[in-house]
Amino acid sequence: MDSKYTSKTFVLEIIGIIVGLIFLVPFYFVFVNSVKGFAEILIDAAALPKEILFTNYQKVWNVINFPRAFWNSFTITLFSNIGLVIISSMAAWKMVRTPGKLSKILFICFVAAMVIPFQTVMIPLMKLGGMLGMMNSIPGIVMMYFGFGVPLSLFLYHGFVKTIPVEIEESARIDGCSQFGVFWRIVFPLLKPITVTVVILNTLWIWNDFLLPLLVLQDAELRTIPLATSSFFAQYTKQWDMGLAALVMGITPVIIFFLFLQKHIIKGIAAGSIK
Repeated sequence: MDSKYTSKTFVLEIIGIIVGLIFLVPFYFVFVNSVKGFAEILIDAAALPKEILFTNYQKVWNVINFPRAFWNSFTITLFSNIGLVIISSMAAWKMVRTPGKLSKILFICFVAAMVIPFQTVMIPLMKLGGMLGMMNSIPGIVMMYFGFGVPLSLFLYHGFVKTIPVEIEESARIDGCSQFGVFWRIVFPLLKPITVTVVILNTLWIWNDFLLPLLVLQDAELRTIPLATSSFFAQYTKQWDMGLAALVMGITPVIIFFLFLQKHIIKGIAAGSIK
């Protein structure tokens, strides 16, 4: 294998750096303008701040009751992830280990559900949620996230389970382990790489989701961070200084979470696509 550093490699690196900088431009505008005054933002949004105003963050903390919004987002994301991991991993394992027409049909249905736009089921979902008492409720929206998140999670688990030798499970059964014990003691620990991937992808989606919480959570005390942030951008008034500070406060936890675990994404997806 030729490991020489060629001019082609150099050009590709330059292109990669340029593309990376382009993707970082929105973050620059958000972070820089979050510490500016409103008038300064209107004069020149691209310039560095003349005076750094951390008071924007203090105002946001009090105005939108940020600790409450953070707790709501954290609770919804946490329990949604727990449910999605349990449901999807068990369902995928059962489908792989019991091959047949029913398993294939169910898998095809789950995969097909991934391409259905949310807008097409939005109105029926709201009607059904109202009938079942799931509206304006954190447990209700968590249940809805189960429904929307299972297809992708199951798809990822399904590919990964195929890489686990069935002989390991057969040995455990010979030793007297129950089916429930085989999954939780033998199979599930081996699913750690893809579980981390599923948790990361679902966390990024649920934490930043705006439309479903907007439709389900009408009570101000139940607002998530995206909903609370949107209050700074009304029809006739846009409080850019506080709105951008709220965006920084909202995205910082999930960026830290992503950077801490992002190395597992490629590892988990690659391992699940081997077979």
